[in-house]
Amino acid sequence: MQDPLPIVPFAQPIRARVRVPGSKSLTNRVLILAALSNQQITFRNALFSRDTRIMVQALDQLGIRVETDEGSSTIVVDGTGGWIPNEEATLHVGNAGTVARFLTAFLALREDGVYHLDGDEAMRKRPMEGLLEALESQGAEFEFQGERGYFPFTMRTHGLKGGEVAVDASASSQILSALLMIAPYALSECSFELNATNVRRPFVHMTLGLMKELGQEIDESINGNLLNFRVARGNSYKFTSDEYVIGADMTAASYFLALPLVNRGGPTWSVAIADLQRGLTWQGDRQFIPVMEQCGLQVYYRPNGDVIAEFTPDTTGPTHQPSVAESPGTVDFREFSDTFLTLAAIAPLFDGPTKITGIAHTRHQETDRVSAMATELRKLLGPANVIEEEDSLEIIPDPESLRAAAERGVEIETYEDHRVAMSFAILGCANVRGDNQPWLKIRDPQCCGKTFPHFFEILRLIREDSDYQYQTRTPWGARA
Repeated sequence: MQDPLPIVPFAQPIRARVRVPGSKSLTNRVLILAALSNQQITFRNALFSRDTRIMVQALDQLGIRVETDEGSSTIVVDGTGGWIPNEEATLHVGNAGTVARFLTAFLALREDGVYHLDGDEAMRKRPMEGLLEALESQGAEFEFQGERGYFPFTMRTHGLKGGEVAVDASASSQILSALLMIAPYALSECSFELNATNVRRPFVHMTLGLMKELGQEIDESINGNLLNFRVARGNSYKFTSDEYVIGADMTAASYFLALPLVNRGGPTWSVAIADLQRGLTWQGDRQFIPVMEQCGLQVYYRPNGDVIAEFTPDTTGPTHQPSVAESPGTVDFREFSDTFLTLAAIAPLFDGPTKITGIAHTRHQETDRVSAMATELRKLLGPANVIEEEDSLEIIPDPESLRAAAERGVEIETYEDHRVAMSFAILGCANVRGDNQPWLKIRDPQCCGKTFPHFFEILRLIREDSDYQYQTRTPWGARA
């Protein structure tokens, strides 16, 4: 793949149907839950990306049998009922937060294990202390090769005692999810208590929904600002079938939901996202859809499970000039923050300022996402039109600055962050100069392999199919 990669604008109206990968969040959760079960489970529509491959490799290194078939998006896991066969292993978690937290908690179940864990340079900066302190209270011991609370470290495990556990999940809801998933295998009933204002609930709800579906008993209560989860012990995870279909990834879908909104004045642009409705219930990022509707996107839900996104610029005004997408104003992204980058990247095209709040915690993810987006947006709009604060980002459109930047050409630094790359790629699809020529380039496009390896290929096919339809006047879909 060319690096930096020029993004060719969409010169013709689009009507496309795309299939996005299975959810990363669901895939890495169910891999752990299957390993904890006593069953052999076949997962279909599984995501194959760097993060999920790291999880599969780690389970294999621990002696848990995992078979993969990337061609059919299938993973087969032979569960071991909470037993970890290999008492010692050296494991590398890359820059995968789900692997780092879920796997570390999973290892704590072994009564006499010694495990050496490390991650990428970026992962060494991501907070683990809340999880490690909770596991220490349960008997695990940690020897840090660098700063306390961060990778790399050696972990000595002595099983999970259970009882009351104080949890600090303010850095990541994955900390709480990791502890909840292993709780049924503790020696006594687990009760987790934490500050309700410091945990982002949607991904916790995903974890709880999966656990309950697979037979776990969980009581949730709240007293003032204190949130408590009590998990019964002794119940193995029980899948009702030996096959499990993983729903499409809502965060990956967000890029294609946003794509019609970069329409600069043509007829209706329409994108159907195949089978997106499966699994939406547990994905907090579904809250991104109403935000897109505020921007003027029309969203339809089809009986076959597809979700269709359409945008038609309004030409009924006094000048009869096509309108642009509307700003949603101020939006709190605390509960679905993986998608804030999608909105921020296309906000320069809106009819007014957009303020994104509730995103301070994203400064500690793959990169400092608030700073990264602000830095790259300033290349497009200038310093005065991008206002960065600790917990927010405001983008003020300036068509003249955007056009001038497009005339010069813009290279987007991606900071090894897949979401930065994909978000700005959608902006690059806008025909800002009006000459149908690339004006925006994405550096390190391969970073999308973390969650969506074929993203740029799908974007290219949508554009080529739209051009084909326009040039030959054939019905959409005839090319296939």
